[in-house]
Amino acid sequence: MFPHSNRKQIIGIFSTLALGLSACASVSTPEVAIPPAATYTPAPPTATPEPLALTVNAEGITVTEFDSEIGRYTAAQSAQGVTVDSASAASAVIDDFVAQLVLAQAARANGFALDDAALQARIDSLATGVGGPEKLSEWQAKHGYNDLIFRSALKRGAEAAWMRDKIISSVPATAEQVHIQQILLYNEGTARNFLTQLNGGADFDSLALDADPLTRGDLGWVPRGYLLEPKIEEAAFGLIVGEHSGVITTDVGFHILKILARDPARPLSPDALLALQETALRSWVEDQRSTAEIVLAPQ
Repeated sequence: MFPHSNRKQIIGIFSTLALGLSACASVSTPEVAIPPAATYTPAPPTATPEPLALTVNAEGITVTEFDSEIGRYTAAQSAQGVTVDSASAASAVIDDFVAQLVLAQAARANGFALDDAALQARIDSLATGVGGPEKLSEWQAKHGYNDLIFRSALKRGAEAAWMRDKIISSVPATAEQVHIQQILLYNEGTARNFLTQLNGGADFDSLALDADPLTRGDLGWVPRGYLLEPKIEEAAFGLIVGEHSGVITTDVGFHILKILARDPARPLSPDALLALQETALRSWVEDQRSTAEIVLAPQ
């Protein structure tokens, strides 16, 4: 739990003082005017700000919006047959709000501005798409949005999306890649036996066919950051073309790799590009989060 800030409301009271002065003089007795009593007219109190569930760099999410998002998240999980406890739901929603806020703040810092007119234009477009303002209002009510929360979420989402696109577009479309073939076995003794055969001159492709008759262990071209297992990636990019590795142990099994080719600037496949873009976005958000001032209200 992050430390929370004390919230303090200051209401200013303004007053006016009316001073009247009159003088009545007689020929014989001067009279001294007595000012009327001071009259104070208090200004109406300022509206009490809605309590915040969390702030990121002093920009907050209200308790109402936070609770509404918890409801939407829980409903979405239930629709997929997943039951989540309140703590897990809150954690997931907090992570999402923090990511949205740091992205939105960066978008504004980079010059993206969504003013009220542009926001209303987006809302009007959405209304047209669902069949009119009444249909949009029905959709909002069904999904737990009031008008204020909907506008806030839409604005923040548009800003965050702009920054997201800026980050992922910075990922190059080409990268150093290696073409990998592997022998994957599930018994260490068998894997050691295969390695002994390879070291004795056995043909890698023939042994790969024995281990995997369908694909011969061909993993295709892969860039750095694409493989889920760091050990495999480290070994693959450390080999020269035609060389095979030793036995690499992972949670999946026991691997022996061979590099078939290497290209210093090969176009990424759509799947690899998407994976690297997701990695870039996740890393960016984690970096921003590590330096952000995040304050959670006490639960």
